[in-house]
Amino acid sequence: MAGNTIGKLFKLTTFGESHGKAIGGIIDGCPAGIKLNLEEIQNELNRRKPGQSKIVTQRKEPDTVEYYSGIFEGVTTGTPIGFVIHNTNQKSKDYSHIKDVYRPSHADYTYDKKYGVRDYRGGGRSSARETASRVVAGAIAKQFLSKIEINAFTSSVGDIFIDKPYQDLDFSKIESNIIRCPDEVSAQKMISKVEEIKKQGDTIGGTITCVIKNVPVGLGEPVFDKLHAELGKAMLSINAVKGFEYGSGFCGAKMKGSEHNDLFNEDGTTKTNLSGGIQGGISNGMDIYFRVAFKPVATVIQKQDALNSAGEIVEMQGKGRHDPCVVPRAVPIVEAMAALVLADYLLLDRVTRL
Repeated sequence: MAGNTIGKLFKLTTFGESHGKAIGGIIDGCPAGIKLNLEEIQNELNRRKPGQSKIVTQRKEPDTVEYYSGIFEGVTTGTPIGFVIHNTNQKSKDYSHIKDVYRPSHADYTYDKKYGVRDYRGGGRSSARETASRVVAGAIAKQFLSKIEINAFTSSVGDIFIDKPYQDLDFSKIESNIIRCPDEVSAQKMISKVEEIKKQGDTIGGTITCVIKNVPVGLGEPVFDKLHAELGKAMLSINAVKGFEYGSGFCGAKMKGSEHNDLFNEDGTTKTNLSGGIQGGISNGMDIYFRVAFKPVATVIQKQDALNSAGEIVEMQGKGRHDPCVVPRAVPIVEAMAALVLADYLLLDRVTRL
């Protein structure tokens, strides 16, 4: 299987399956001399881990990270950082009923047809549990980025949206509720919606908005390695993501050029920021902001028709512990992937400037 590594200079390779002994990763290219706050890295994992509230999967995993290399006395050494997160609460029997059945909208069918073998226990490598390794690496990247500030939050669940621009939101309130929405009124509506959907044995999707502040001018390459293209690739690599838009996004397609152009101030900043902080694939110093769309989780606790390995249509029903809405736990994953991209481009910028 290829495609387990992201990055050119600041690289992350992940390994492991949902119901294997452990998941983990190797970070290559992290500069030496970065003093790490290991407690803060664990806090980021705690934001993603299962069982943290009544509206997420109740699988109980401590998700404690262990470092095997690349860190000495809390400081990066410049050598590869190896780490693992042990799986401690697998219930593989919850998946025995789908051993020979392909779940609708899951990777079961495509994995089996491509590789000729499939780990049906929680989806194996296709499970979103793999993203815990991304969060560890992203948390390290955040500390390398230092002054760059990355904040992601739940901006919609189903048809419930925050009706305020991000500039009017208090990001310190993101962690004040279990849906990770900084608007308190919208947060309560979202939580009630997820609880309602969960009682029905169903799932629901939503969106996450990410805002990145204090990005220096000049990150990104102008042709195939545009900054927004790499951010889009990173976000679309997250399980259940169905869409990515930055700046004005699809709304920009409805506007005239005279309305959409970001006019300059004398210091090089712009009066508006419909470009989303990126022009010509290169950061312009303004806030980078984008939105990521997540589909409803494919496993529903309802009876559905499915295909089995014998080519027959059979009836199946989801079992086990699953998220009724993946969005709250995906917030730190979005931040982590953004941090990995920016860390990589910050290093690339150092070697591409005159």
